[in-house]
Formats: sequence, structure tokens, C-alpha cells
Amino acid sequence: MGTFSNSEIDLTPERVAELLEGDEITLIDVREPYEREAGHIPGSRHIELERLASQAETIDRERPVVLQCRLGARSAMAAQAFAASGYRAHNLAGGIQAWVDAGLPLDRPDAVVADH
Repeated sequence: MGTFSNSEIDLTPERVAELLEGDEITLIDVREPYEREAGHIPGSRHIELERLASQAETIDRERPVVLQCRLGARSAMAAQAFAASGYRAHNLAGGIQAWVDAGLPLDRPDAVVADH
């Protein structure tokens, strides 16, 4: 985990997969469009980090939200900000790279984790 690791908001890829499978969370991919196009986690919603604040009102405050990026640093900062604003916000620890490293699927067989 990176510099922004926070055990109170970080969730493992396996836990995020469980919660996503049970439709218990909203998963938001905060990466750039080219990163998203290279490959993404099925069921995630894409809101670029720079647009996240302006789109906050579209995110259900009553539902836990997990934010994810490539390695977890950008999304950790966003999760901390959302948590401070009253959301039940979490970060996918290690980002989409940790997701892939855990053997969890991306949206298609030829998907890759793009460099940032």
C-alpha cells in the first residue's frame, strides 16, 4: 500500500469483490479515460478524479462507496475527502493493480492496467 494507506478506509481487493458481488457498494473508478479504456473492474462507475467533486451529488450518501485508481494513492485521497464529507467512503487498497494481482477479473480478457 502507498503513502496514503489508511486502515480505517482501505479495503482489500477480495473484500471489495465480495461487496460488489453482493451489490452492497458503489465502486467508482477515478482514473483517466485512457486508463479506464485499457481495462476496468466490471460493475464500476467511471468519474475522473478531476470531476469527482462536481459529481458528488450523484453518489448515494446512504450507500458505502469504494473509490479506486491504479495503485490506490489518488483514490485514497478522494476516499478521505468523501469520508470527511459524511460519506461511508473506502479505498480499494493497492488499486486496480492489486485487484489484478489477486486474480480478480477485468471487464474483458484482453484488458490491461494502463500506466498512469
